[in-house]
Amino acid sequence: MTIKERIKNNPALKKAALFLLMSKGDPRPRWWIRNLVNPFKRKMGRGSRIRCNARVDVFPYNDFYMGERSIVEDFTVINNGVGEVLIGDNTIIGIGNVIIGPVEIGNNVMLAQHIVVSALNHNYRNVDISPKEQGVDCKRVIIADNVWIGANSVITPGVSIGKHAVIGAGSVVTKNVPAYSVVVGNPATVIKIYNPETNEWEKVIA
Repeated sequence: MTIKERIKNNPALKKAALFLLMSKGDPRPRWWIRNLVNPFKRKMGRGSRIRCNARVDVFPYNDFYMGERSIVEDFTVINNGVGEVLIGDNTIIGIGNVIIGPVEIGNNVMLAQHIVVSALNHNYRNVDISPKEQGVDCKRVIIADNVWIGANSVITPGVSIGKHAVIGAGSVVTKNVPAYSVVVGNPATVIKIYNPETNEWEKVIA
């Protein structure tokens, strides 16, 4: 059993480890994690950049990786506290995005402004206590290569977005998105699919 598994399976050790990593009620890592551990924990490819006004809450027990020549723009928040965050090559994470792992983002992906990609849901079933105290469920989000996501969209837990899909601005994506399709709306629905025989993006007839 690894050290990580031992801590996870022992409530007392887990509580002590979490106390060392973050203050109670504060999802951000403590100062010593941000400044002394994270510079060595982050794995970043050649030419990748995280703008100075981005907030990257990296915890050492989950991975954070960026490929080559990718950018995280200002005012974006990335958190790997409940799952790894993996970003491929030549990908841009636009201004003011929120990304909560576990999330995998492929190569040559464009995320516009103010997008939420979250693999986390708070539990709420017990009406006798606040959802804040009921823990969380996590379902991995996967965004394949060459995807373009428009501004102000929301990608919900468990969603997979296929290669070269386009998500229209303001969409709320609650189901898997096929490759080579265009989806829009709340909830997002497919309005176009690429036809390789005609080399055209063809409208989907409802």
